[in-house]
Amino acid sequence: MTFPPDALAGRVALVTGAGRGIGLATARALLEAGATVWFNARTEGSLDPMLDHPNARAVYFDVSDAAGVRQGFTKIQGESRRLDILVNNAGILRDAVIEMASVQMIDEVLATNLRGLILCSQYGARLMARAGGGSIVNLASIMGRVGNTGQVVYAASKAGVIGATYSLAKELAGRQIRVNAVAPGVIDTDMIAALPEAKRDALVASIGLGRMGRAEDIAPVCVFLASDASRYVTGQVIGVDGGMVV
Repeated sequence: MTFPPDALAGRVALVTGAGRGIGLATARALLEAGATVWFNARTEGSLDPMLDHPNARAVYFDVSDAAGVRQGFTKIQGESRRLDILVNNAGILRDAVIEMASVQMIDEVLATNLRGLILCSQYGARLMARAGGGSIVNLASIMGRVGNTGQVVYAASKAGVIGATYSLAKELAGRQIRVNAVAPGVIDTDMIAALPEAKRDALVASIGLGRMGRAEDIAPVCVFLASDASRYVTGQVIGVDGGMVV
């Protein structure tokens, strides 16, 4: 799926966790569609190699840090004066069977994957409402729908993303802010790079299309949900999983 280079002209977007993987691919796809895009990452200076486009900007904060989120959105407001698109992509994966899930791990996953998304949506909705509307795209996961052994905490966080998406869509529709989610399946990114070969093979065998997804398979769906092509779509969770769940 490709979009005209002016499809998002004049729009301002923020993509959290844009330093690699799905976030990076989505930020680049939004740039190609004409938006001014704020790339977000936690580490100061880490985005420098990605900012080779005249409409690319960098804002550094950790979505799990409430003060940092506030400062980041203040920067965007001060420099761009608006926000039209928010892609809540930042997330972490921590595997552990329930007996081994530490309180620290539980807190870290929920703070990043769920609380951070809610905080960013809170600030993002305020800016969008001032501009007359906008689009929030949340990155959920197939695991938030079907669960998985050893991923109770991660799956719970992504199920929470789905619940938040439904509620935000209902709450913000009156302000012309659409809220949708994308639920990727197994995507070949750094997040799963450490999986043993046997486990990777088993995952691929469970996918109807016979391969892992790529970040570039997810990005166009995010752009679609951010664009006017989906202007009457809100409160939806779109699975992009290659047929793992049908």
